[in-house]
Amino acid sequence: MTSQNTPATDTASVTPGAARTPAPAPSRRTALKAAAATAVAAPALVGASALPAAAAPGAAGTPAFLHGVASGDPLPDGVLLWTRVTPVPEALPGSGVGPDTAVGWEVAEDKDFARVVARGTTTARAATDHTVKADVRGLQPETGYYFRFSCGSALSPAARTRTTPAADATTAGVRLGVVSCANWESGYFSPYRHLAARGDLDAVLHLGDYLYEYETGGYPEPRYVVRQHEPKHEIVSLADYRTRHGKYKTDPDLQALHHRHPVVAIWDDHEFADNAWSGGAGNHTPGTEGDWAARMAAAKQAYFEWMPVRASTEGTVYRRLRWGRLADLHLLDLRSFRDQQAAVGSGKVDDPDRTLTGRAQLDWLKSGLTASDASWKLVGTSVMISPVAFGSVPAHLLEPIAELVGLPKEGLAVNTDQWDGYTDDRKELIGHLRGNGISNTVFLTGDIHMSWANDVPVKAATYPASGSAGVEFVVTSVTSDNLDDILHVAPHTVSLVAATAVQAANRHVKWLDMDAHGYGVLDVTAEHAQMDYYAVSDKTRQDATSAWSRSYRTRSGTQRVERVYRPVR
Repeated sequence: MTSQNTPATDTASVTPGAARTPAPAPSRRTALKAAAATAVAAPALVGASALPAAAAPGAAGTPAFLHGVASGDPLPDGVLLWTRVTPVPEALPGSGVGPDTAVGWEVAEDKDFARVVARGTTTARAATDHTVKADVRGLQPETGYYFRFSCGSALSPAARTRTTPAADATTAGVRLGVVSCANWESGYFSPYRHLAARGDLDAVLHLGDYLYEYETGGYPEPRYVVRQHEPKHEIVSLADYRTRHGKYKTDPDLQALHHRHPVVAIWDDHEFADNAWSGGAGNHTPGTEGDWAARMAAAKQAYFEWMPVRASTEGTVYRRLRWGRLADLHLLDLRSFRDQQAAVGSGKVDDPDRTLTGRAQLDWLKSGLTASDASWKLVGTSVMISPVAFGSVPAHLLEPIAELVGLPKEGLAVNTDQWDGYTDDRKELIGHLRGNGISNTVFLTGDIHMSWANDVPVKAATYPASGSAGVEFVVTSVTSDNLDDILHVAPHTVSLVAATAVQAANRHVKWLDMDAHGYGVLDVTAEHAQMDYYAVSDKTRQDATSAWSRSYRTRSGTQRVERVYRPVR
């Protein structure tokens, strides 16, 4: 699929340096520091003592970079750079005011910018909320770089990024941070800070729900709000979505993440509205909140303005990235093309005329998996593909779990927002994997605010005899509520009973943690794909610590997950 910058955002001209001496690539196998040592100040994560800091807009309207800088969608020869400039104090996100402003950018091999290899200029305009992107090409593969922006006398913070290996290169490994579901009102983004402190990541994969659309106190309820959203009402208009993106980008831990690593992102529902589908959403009322198509268009425009993501020609986020001959990453959009979620018990979950992916995207995925010559086929899916039955959970726990995963509270055992609600698409994809002998497929998933390690069964009812078509690693939320938050109990005091029941009814589920918040680190080599799960101590504390929780891996050629008793270092 051809990718290009979204027309909603200005694209900079690119001027690679005429000559350069590639700098040594940063170590990709740097040992992870102890949890206590990762609680460092955000500016130190990018060597801020040697780098210029952003200036606040002065009384005279000095331009400023208040929302940080970011990079994303790395390629062997380039990367997408992003920032937002505040040209005058009144040019707030979503305001639609402020002058057109020239913005420069440069990429260097060193943090002092003595060896600049590419530079260019662009214009920040109110029409694009004063966000800019530079799709830089002409860089060296598998190489670390520094980048920054300038506006008049103002310099942005400097940040680090990294290109991917050449498409046909043999690379020893790739390591990705993996996150999802970061609700501002539910807590602080310390998982981002801990990932920013690592020097061994090639990129960070964000699997959706980068932000939430609710009004303040809408989720969680007001007495459990840690910090308030802006705007305080539910976001519906383009100005609303821009303001909310701007608020999130002021978080120091989120800025630290973007300053340290390129981010590869897809959206899920809350970038639009809860349980979004192509024609509406569970959290959208046409009579009072306007036309759904207009709201989705506004949300997408703001997303592409504010995120370091290349949009396809279809204005969506499904696309591919590659790390040499080791791994292809197929990224999905499971909101733009899906049919409305079926009513539980209606029998429509098996209707072959209903789709989660849309025909074109499913064909694109299947053809990409077939054509891939990479050792590993990674699939970024915002919702769980493994089938799960919840009916065996004890009655007193079924209602809060139902609230968490979107089930009816009377306990019927299908979550129709996931692949479980669109079984024909799943059956076709799994049949394609099996029928074409496609091995080493790893689904990477967010959404459900829990950590899972699953085999993806060919037929759940006869697993393990029927085998598995791949494996699935699901990461928990950064902050969004999970079981102990909903019940307001200490972690793991009641969830172990529920997790045991789920595993008993779903033999392909090898591990499940319903309470922790945190992140994952995926390590891929020729021999294995291993997910290390990390949990933070308290999402309501800015200084939360991080600790390793569990590790699961799949060995090349096995199509099964197994527990590992230490993280990859």
